[in-house]
Amino acid sequence: MNHHIAEVLASILIVGIALQWIGWRFRIPALILLIAAGFIMGPVTGWLNPSEDFGGLLQPMIALSVAVILFEGGLSLRWHELKQNRQVIYRLISWNVLLTFSLGSFFAHYLVGLSWPVSLVFGAIIIVTGPTVIMPLVKQANLKKGPSSLLRWEGIVNDPIGALLVVLIYGYYVRAESETLALGIFTGLAISLVVSLVLSVGLGGFIAHSFRKGWVPEYLKSPLILIAILLVYTLANKVQSEAGLLATTILGITLANQNLNTLHELKRFKEYVTILLVSSTFIVLTADIDPEIIKHLQWQSWLLIVLVIFIFRPIAIYVSTIGTDISKQERALLAWIAPRGIVAASVAGLFGSELSQLGYDGAELLLPLVFALIIMTVILHGLSIGWCARKLKLASAHPDGIMIVGAADWSTGLAVELQKNDIPVMLIDTRWAKLESARMQNILTHYGEVLSERTEEVLELAHFTKLVAVTPNEAYNTLACSLFAPELGQRNVYELGWPHVENLSAESVNRPSDAIGGDRLFGEDVNDDFFKKTYSEGWIFKSTPLTDEYTLEDHLKSHADSIKLICSISKAGFVNFYPWDEGVAPENIDTLVSYVSPQADAKKLKKSDK
Repeated sequence: MNHHIAEVLASILIVGIALQWIGWRFRIPALILLIAAGFIMGPVTGWLNPSEDFGGLLQPMIALSVAVILFEGGLSLRWHELKQNRQVIYRLISWNVLLTFSLGSFFAHYLVGLSWPVSLVFGAIIIVTGPTVIMPLVKQANLKKGPSSLLRWEGIVNDPIGALLVVLIYGYYVRAESETLALGIFTGLAISLVVSLVLSVGLGGFIAHSFRKGWVPEYLKSPLILIAILLVYTLANKVQSEAGLLATTILGITLANQNLNTLHELKRFKEYVTILLVSSTFIVLTADIDPEIIKHLQWQSWLLIVLVIFIFRPIAIYVSTIGTDISKQERALLAWIAPRGIVAASVAGLFGSELSQLGYDGAELLLPLVFALIIMTVILHGLSIGWCARKLKLASAHPDGIMIVGAADWSTGLAVELQKNDIPVMLIDTRWAKLESARMQNILTHYGEVLSERTEEVLELAHFTKLVAVTPNEAYNTLACSLFAPELGQRNVYELGWPHVENLSAESVNRPSDAIGGDRLFGEDVNDDFFKKTYSEGWIFKSTPLTDEYTLEDHLKSHADSIKLICSISKAGFVNFYPWDEGVAPENIDTLVSYVSPQADAKKLKKSDK
């Protein structure tokens, strides 16, 4: 038996991470694949039966996983986003919650025929728009900072609110208290909020103070955070059931806004843990569904799900955002995108069975209703968010955008040439005067320190997929690449080669370490000194379209001694800096950007240049 459980756990983790990679590789929402895998591993093949395999440990495992997931979501919420969108966010976690809850409960009772306790629980569950689904979709769609922060704040804050409402409604009917339901809910929410604030803000502040004072060694910081999550979750639940979810969310928000130097490492560690938990939890929850329960859904139930997606959500968003300053495009995107996730599934699974045991009419429909809603929203919203964002002009129309760190005459020339090819470019430097030429040529610039946390606050980074560090300080370039590599990907950060230094081999100085920094740019002996010297001699950046008649090979033969290859631009608009990845096929290159000497054959260049 123990061997079987070990095999089951291993298979869940292996399949989960494999599907995450497949989803990334083929740009498919991974949660769709995870749901399909859960059905195959569970009901279809019978390999996985979570209720039987894990027994009484199943719900605690899911609950702790959700707590860690919500904490990691809280780490992504910054106060500057709240300040910029305060009015809309407040509406999304108040009026939007109230309207969604009311409409869902009313129609669940009068349309489907669920008893009031079950209807109210359903109304509370559909409040949540899970961060487990929202966060990957926001990244996938390259949303602008405004709508991205609104979706994240709504999803992360409303998740624990919805779970708490379910607990309070369930508790009211179980205890049959003499006070009104509204008073019971208000009192329970107030207690949960106070307890969560005291525990999470207090502990979060103490942890931040301990880190700054050096009381905790580096190797213990991430484990300490993990223990803190479990501590606040457990203590808050002791006071008010399910208040732990709210407490862990507040703990994440507290630590995210402490300006800790180690926050990037902590966020990366929690992101790794969260990917494991999201992948495994979705498979487990889906595998635990009996396909027979879906057959219980009549046409009224399916109509309710359609109403939740296509009617209730748009109404709630429209009413909630009346009088706010968000655009019509942002309002339309918010009205459509509301996928449900792990919290909805886990809460429905727990309280559906509890209400069934108490004999409430329609309780057996709660779980299939919620899971049908989850599947439909994940598929519909997951497959459409990118298209909708582009149509509403809330996402980048280009697959690649380039951040160039380090303003100089030659890097400004490179930025201008890239922009001529419709590639979004931003030039970043701490020297105002160095950015003047770029500003005069309508290049997007940022005057500030790229290594500062404030950069994330003031810049619209969602549209930039690659970073090129070309300052005269080689160590600074490596540091900038190391900072952005976890976010952009190791293969999407680049730096100039280090110049040769006496008594050191070329290999050791051109690339300080395979573990840090970015890929080296442009080949041997091409560094800042080379560009400064040649640019003053009249070298320029030129774009050359490649055709069947004029190929890459032709170009290289014609100008072998008078050009340096810079990058290729594919027909789809992807940029690949030289030296290229092995996967870059010459036939897929639409335009070649080169650095050309004044002695180049002008006639040949003129024949092929743009």
